[in-house]
Amino acid sequence: MENSAKLLERLRDLCARSEQCSADIYQKAMKALDWDSKASQKIVDSLVEDGYVDDSRYACAFARDKAQLTGWGPVKISYALRGKGIGKEAIASALAEIDEEKASAKLNSLLIAKFRTLQGESDAKLRLLKYALTRGYEYSQIEDLVDDIVAGK
Repeated sequence: MENSAKLLERLRDLCARSEQCSADIYQKAMKALDWDSKASQKIVDSLVEDGYVDDSRYACAFARDKAQLTGWGPVKISYALRGKGIGKEAIASALAEIDEEKASAKLNSLLIAKFRTLQGESDAKLRLLKYALTRGYEYSQIEDLVDDIVAGK
């Protein structure tokens, strides 16, 4: 069992290096403290109070990174954040901060690259739509884009 003060310092260092959400920190504390939920929650509360952990800030960073770096759409980002226990308001504000132009350009480049691998296949359009949907985009967002790519525009 790790000393609570030592663990708190280690988690502060972690939070200073990268954004963390309270659910992830809680799990790390639980594991380090042999599943002592009271002590773990006390550590999380301390980190939140000191500003090391902020779920809204985490949600914004997560959404921005997933949209720009991996090409995730708003649906997939929203599900991932909900899975981490982030509230609806924080998710909505995080999704609002995503640069739509950059996200659209990223999606376009991903779809073009995927379409190249599907050349000559009879179900290329269907597979391209499915690919975009699994990336977390809604059908209404991708329908015209996929049609343009398949048509060669």
